Amino acid sequence: MKFVVKAWSNGKARVGVLQLGNCPHPIETPALLLTTRKGLPVFIPPDHFPSLPSPDSLLFHVSPLHFLEGISLKAISNIGGLHPLLGLRDHILVAVPRDSIISIPDHDSTNRIGASFETPSGRMLIKPAEYMEMISSMRPNLWTTLADEVPAWASEKRNKASVERTLRWLDECIISNSKDGAVFGSIVGGSRVEVRRSCAQEVARRNVEGFWIGGFGLGESMEERSPLLSAVMDSLPQEKPRLISGLGLPEEVLQGVAAGIDLFDSTYIYHLTLGGFALTFPLERIETQITKYQPNSDSGSDGTKINLKATMYRKDTSPIVDNCKCYTCQNHTKAYINHLFNVHEMLAHILLEIHNTHHYLGFFRSIREAIQEGKFEQFRQKFIGSRREHLFSAALSI
Repeated sequence: MKFVVKAWSNGKARVGVLQLGNCPHPIETPALLLTTRKGLPVFIPPDHFPSLPSPDSLLFHVSPLHFLEGISLKAISNIGGLHPLLGLRDHILVAVPRDSIISIPDHDSTNRIGASFETPSGRMLIKPAEYMEMISSMRPNLWTTLADEVPAWASEKRNKASVERTLRWLDECIISNSKDGAVFGSIVGGSRVEVRRSCAQEVARRNVEGFWIGGFGLGESMEERSPLLSAVMDSLPQEKPRLISGLGLPEEVLQGVAAGIDLFDSTYIYHLTLGGFALTFPLERIETQITKYQPNSDSGSDGTKINLKATMYRKDTSPIVDNCKCYTCQNHTKAYINHLFNVHEMLAHILLEIHNTHHYLGFFRSIREAIQEGKFEQFRQKFIGSRREHLFSAALSI
């Protein structure tokens, strides 16, 4: 793995280039990891992958825990790992145990032996040796070490225990590593700034290719998050990439980028699509951010998305977003997708996830352009300011 920082803006926001052996094209960061279930996007079929922006859409988040049911680890290993199993030889697979869909950290049941997760098959305790067996069999491009994540309200004693366990498991994973992919050391610490800083400093001393910042999106507010991110980022070397889980909203992504995060693992697109929401905020330039708000209580709009299940779209023959280049907007209308939702057709989710994925990857592209032009903070403030105007206008219209 090679990673190089190409541009900076406002101190910490940065554009980098990530290059891995099997991927024919370098990946520019900040970048988004697409959510998968058992290695593939939940709704988008593989024959539509070429319609997504490339190479931005080649980063997939994979949870090894998804494969504990069904095909055995030995069979996966004999096939050659996840890339040939899934038919994704040019994609970058990033293994992170946690996701917000079916592998949720369970801090109450985690102990010194291993990390506990709530899954559809019940609660599972994953030991470091078992986790490394998964990594060795699946052979992802990047993988994070096992971590003991705790929510924001965890006690100081529990926080310190999570850091001790995470560091111990980190060392065990490094010792057991058979050079299958780049290792990202896990950083935890809950909502305690000093504990976060101490953990980051310890992980930075280890022989890892990058860093995974865990424990976010588990109950902390955006105001609480800023000093925690600063404490971690200030303790890490600048030449190595940083990956974070739990930040998905556009405002949260902008907060992470401002702190110096390079890769984002988020289930935001999945949850939007499941609820019938389509992203609609403009992507052209920071000077032409969000268009004037048109209050309508039936639209489900908050300035960034619309609810395509709403009855107002029943006869709307326009695309989700004018001039959008995605397959959905080029071929279908809001009325058709509204109809598909009304008759409970899976195609509604397929078309909607294609659009949302295309649109959100465009958002990340706009962020990179703003950083390269040295205007990231202006981009961020304009976006957040426009969101506030929409919410204010919506409140007045009630």
